[in-house]
Amino acid sequence: MAIGGIPGASVRASSDTPERTYRGPFTIMTVLFFMWGFMTVWNDILIPRFRDAFTLNYFQAMLVQSAFFGAYAVGSLIYYLISMFWGDPINRIGYKTGVIIGLLLAAAGYLMFYPAAIMISYPFFLTALFVAGLGFAMLQIAANPYITILGPERTASSRLNLSQAFNSVGTTIGPIIAGKLMFTVFKGPVIHGVDSVKIPFLCVGGVFLILAVCFMFAQLPNFTNTEHVTRGAGALKHPHTVLGMLAIFMYVGGEVCVGSSIINFLHLPKLGGLSHDAASKFLAFYWGGLMIGRFMGAFALSDIQKKLRNIVVILLPVVAFAVIWKISGRENALHYGVVLLLMLVAFFLGASSPQRMLALFSFIIIALLFTGMLSGGAVAIWAILGIGLFDSVMWSNIFSLAIDGLGSLKSQGSSLLVMAILGGALLPPLQGFVADHIGIQYSFMVPMISYVYIAFYGLYGYRAGKNRTATTWTAPADMPVQIGGI
Repeated sequence: MAIGGIPGASVRASSDTPERTYRGPFTIMTVLFFMWGFMTVWNDILIPRFRDAFTLNYFQAMLVQSAFFGAYAVGSLIYYLISMFWGDPINRIGYKTGVIIGLLLAAAGYLMFYPAAIMISYPFFLTALFVAGLGFAMLQIAANPYITILGPERTASSRLNLSQAFNSVGTTIGPIIAGKLMFTVFKGPVIHGVDSVKIPFLCVGGVFLILAVCFMFAQLPNFTNTEHVTRGAGALKHPHTVLGMLAIFMYVGGEVCVGSSIINFLHLPKLGGLSHDAASKFLAFYWGGLMIGRFMGAFALSDIQKKLRNIVVILLPVVAFAVIWKISGRENALHYGVVLLLMLVAFFLGASSPQRMLALFSFIIIALLFTGMLSGGAVAIWAILGIGLFDSVMWSNIFSLAIDGLGSLKSQGSSLLVMAILGGALLPPLQGFVADHIGIQYSFMVPMISYVYIAFYGLYGYRAGKNRTATTWTAPADMPVQIGGI
């Protein structure tokens, strides 16, 4: 069954679909995860860039995150309302088509940066970020559950962790490249500071357009299911999903709060007084930590042989330590190595359990936040930068636990979880408000509250109501799977 004007081959999922692994489509989707990770962290560079260019306070500068992540909430709310009254759109158009729509919206948003820079308008920039955020919302709604059904459900968390790991490769490289482009390459003798964003974002918009075209012709299963379109608010009847929404809200809010504050945090005299360009390079340690942890999580939560799994989990932080030593120097490697060792111990204590990892990693992050708030110098710096290591598996573990047992309601549940990305829009301005009054260092009390709730979800929330609601879904034997065009 082909949808749209481009012909595509049509096949149907067999009864053993849940045990099939689509390695080719999974690889292509992982490229997409890399790209949106690469761009999401550019917001962290825009915050100090706009703060200087428009003379903003911390609260006003953090509206960058409100515009971008607020679009997630608006877009996913619209999606959910459509699914409630007319049936799940993804079931009608397929996951692949949903991804293409998301890419086109993201491209439109980033192309709007060029006229916004010409007009020197902060509200126009926020509007452009909102449009890009709508595209990313659609990508999240389609891509995350898509990854979970590209293979057995028992290894869904492992696949999400692996895709998120490549997402974190993008978030690690992103701030280095964005910082170099906006603070050095395109800075020059310009009329206004925002001129430095025109060319980088114009190029990025073009890349997303090219990706959309590539996805149109890529050989991907679409998993359309027009015969089993479900209406109503079914996903909200599952308590573990509702509590998972709040967990995603808190996680995204906490992660974005920390990442958005690091450059200004490192600019404090008691913490080194680094320039924005120099601090943007240290931001890579935070987002790189997510990459390291997600690669570890992909193997720790997989079903490969236990001995091989343990060897890989140990080897990854060792390799990361060696690379950091080579690239960043002995001192930085030794400081970061302490947090790497702590994470390795935590992974083994988590014992391949997504919920146990959530609780344990949350408690460690709370301790690191306390350390960053109450100490100074290298101890405070590396405590905050090390948080990324323990943020690593939270999104994929919360997401897979929250949609577990939803069956045909997976994409509706996914839209609810993506709606909860609103945390990334609301908590950073709140932290900015606190920072304006008591300082950026003590403002980390805001994300600390987030991780207290995530610990609760890992201890109890993930199983709330499961004895009444848990079901196991298998694709119907006649469920159409489109390969090829849209």
